[in-house]
Amino acid sequence: MKFPNIRQVALLLSLFAASAVAQAGVVVVMSSKSDVSALTKTQVAQIYMAKSDALPNGRVAKPIDQADGAAVRNEFYSKVAEKDAAQMKAYWSQLTFTGKAQPPRKVSGDAAVKAALADNPAAVGYISDGAVDGSVKVVFKP
Repeated sequence: MKFPNIRQVALLLSLFAASAVAQAGVVVVMSSKSDVSALTKTQVAQIYMAKSDALPNGRVAKPIDQADGAAVRNEFYSKVAEKDAAQMKAYWSQLTFTGKAQPPRKVSGDAAVKAALADNPAAVGYISDGAVDGSVKVVFKP
């Protein structure tokens, strides 16, 4: 019986680790103090595409975006708006240039999103599903 060598085992372990990272998901969150319990994909897309700013409770939504190039940002827009990073850049360039809307406020990282949400129960953000804690509640999972 032939046993695998160390290189084969290391390669296998790194492939498993990479697949676990690739499967990490994104969730849409609000402050745990918010009275909004759920949003639909359409509502989230409209908020982040500046087509609507209404939350189910009547408040004006304040979307919080992650930095350009962040993996969680790319996954979010791919799943919610069905657009890639280049398409989103073009979309916001056009809206900004014509004066129709400004892009959401950007912060860097999941911790910064959670901090921004803590100050405003009408703020909506997205983070990696592994970063969810008691300070936020999941209102949509794509």
